[in-house]
Amino acid sequence: MNNIWLTRQFTKVATRRQDHRSPFQRDRARILHSAAFRRLQSKTQVMGSGQSDFYRTRLTHSLEAAQIGSGISAQLRDKFPDLTATLFPENDTLIEAICLAHDIGHPPFGHGGEVALHYMMRDFGGFEGNGQTFRIVSKLEPYSENYGMNLARRTLLGLMKYPQTIDCLSSSDQVKTLSSHRQLKAADCHPPKGLFLDDEETLNWVLAPLNLEDKSLFQQTTQHKNKHNKTLFKSLDCSIMELADDIAYGIHDLEDAIVTGVVNQNDFEEHVVKQLKVLDDEWLQEISETLTQQLFSQQHHLQKEAIGGLVNYLITEIVLVDLNEADNINFSEPLLRYNAQHPDIAKKALQIFKDFVLQFVIKQTAIQQIEYRGQQVVMELFEALASDPERLLPINAKARYLRAKADGTNCHRIIADYVAGMTDDYATNLYQTLFVPSNQSHYSWSNL
Repeated sequence: MNNIWLTRQFTKVATRRQDHRSPFQRDRARILHSAAFRRLQSKTQVMGSGQSDFYRTRLTHSLEAAQIGSGISAQLRDKFPDLTATLFPENDTLIEAICLAHDIGHPPFGHGGEVALHYMMRDFGGFEGNGQTFRIVSKLEPYSENYGMNLARRTLLGLMKYPQTIDCLSSSDQVKTLSSHRQLKAADCHPPKGLFLDDEETLNWVLAPLNLEDKSLFQQTTQHKNKHNKTLFKSLDCSIMELADDIAYGIHDLEDAIVTGVVNQNDFEEHVVKQLKVLDDEWLQEISETLTQQLFSQQHHLQKEAIGGLVNYLITEIVLVDLNEADNINFSEPLLRYNAQHPDIAKKALQIFKDFVLQFVIKQTAIQQIEYRGQQVVMELFEALASDPERLLPINAKARYLRAKADGTNCHRIIADYVAGMTDDYATNLYQTLFVPSNQSHYSWSNL
């Protein structure tokens, strides 16, 4: 591996007695021990955090994604030993670190919180969960004074799902200012998928090893009339993380919905099983005969057997693709040239599960109502904090706000950082403290 991908922004790294860890083992440890990672235990995944002790949270989702990511790496090593010997580290800690960290930038209340923050930041650079993840690990988490967790360059590259800044991706249609927050429709305020202009310096540092042709190609975007532009490429490590994320979402979040009775057998049979049966894959056709019976069985070991089989199928089908040959691309950097991908049939199978979760779980009225409520909470909190930040922000956030004000940089980004870092419970309690008359304070005195 080229040592330039192992470098860190802050080059002075503490040397500890008898510490023989690799750079990526260090990165995984920093992520696991971070406050941002711990807060995932009380952030919504699909079902609302705190509604049940069974539902997956962002934390358990991230742990499962990390396990799936290491499984993908193991499969690729077995299938492509000549390539992976030069492309992959000796163990799976890099992929595990990336998967563990991939969601730490997501705000409270899931997509509702993201829409709310993007609306409130509409004139100040916007907001997007993946961009906030990049910002946390590279700037906010206090492992170092100015460089966040100070992760290795390759780890940051792997976390960069959309390697372009939001200002280069936003549609020409501006987000309209509404007379009331309650009028905001989520569909009208989807953020572009990218990084913040405030973090452009770090983005350029990560991409510095690339030649001009590779950097330009890697940051290339599609053009969509009246829609946000989208980036086209991801690094090898990011492609593995994204597959692991999709499998965890499509299969494990489905398990939550089935066990808790959110979805029913008839809908599953009609919208999943029937579509799987028409795919030209012997194993999928075979498992489809008993899949509904197993997943909706009261015998939980049968459910686990079916879930495990589906996850195993989706992991073992993944292949390593040379984009230069497959898509007539011309990357010279191997970490960009190769991507992990599903062949067409496995890709269609996973999409069937993802579409089902979207239609019958995420879009369910009860879940959308909770998401809408969270959206309102986030907007009200942001508006209040922005009205008098020197009075309402806690000590650390206030100090960062005052520094940004003195430097002439984006003060509102500091408020967005603070709100995005809240858990669902913390945001709810602060909202009650600020807006609900009571003899008792709901506010936690912890200093985010």
